[in-house]
Amino acid sequence: MSTKDLIQQKISTALQYEHMDLINESHMHAGPKTESHFKLIVVSKDFFGQAKIKRHQLVYRILSQELSNSIHALSLHLYTPEEWLVQNVPDSPLCAGQNNPS
Repeated sequence: MSTKDLIQQKISTALQYEHMDLINESHMHAGPKTESHFKLIVVSKDFFGQAKIKRHQLVYRILSQELSNSIHALSLHLYTPEEWLVQNVPDSPLCAGQNNPS
């Protein structure tokens, strides 16, 4: 099973979400083009009443094994349904030395 598939499966099992998007951004970074850099967007009622740090900690617990092994970077964008209606997901920054315009 790919790292992306595993992340999606674990999030689907642990959270009731209305929207999830998992983007492999490994190609945007220097080094081997593997499944190591991801952007995860989740919209869930499970985040109601939780500060951003608590939301992140929840996802870190869900993906603890992957974060200690195969994932080098994970950008988290975690919203309640109401926040999602007015939120713009920021673009990921360019990796130093990679994808710099010439």
